[in-house]
Amino acid sequence: MQRMGMMIGIAPEKIAEYKALHAAVWPQVLARLSEANVRNYTIFLREPENVLFGYWEYHGADFNADMGRIAADPETQRWWTFCGPCQVPLASRAEGEHWAMMEPVFHMD
Repeated sequence: MQRMGMMIGIAPEKIAEYKALHAAVWPQVLARLSEANVRNYTIFLREPENVLFGYWEYHGADFNADMGRIAADPETQRWWTFCGPCQVPLASRAEGEHWAMMEPVFHMD
């Protein structure tokens, strides 16, 4: 199992919309995440900085293939058309990233 953290900005005027979207995530999107071996997924909001922090645990053997299946899913792509306009990618993110991935430096069970 691999723990993964990521960050992205959020447009302040879109916070209520983003919260409403995530209060009722579409079942197909949740199913696709589960099929891609994503577990224990949580998104946190930090205001007034307007930053989202996402955490999940990846339980698969081929992360790139699993993420590719998520990205290829039409319903997930449609979901992103609603979420994407709310998000403000960090300028410091790596090439090809939307959410900026983070390095784990400590964990306690």
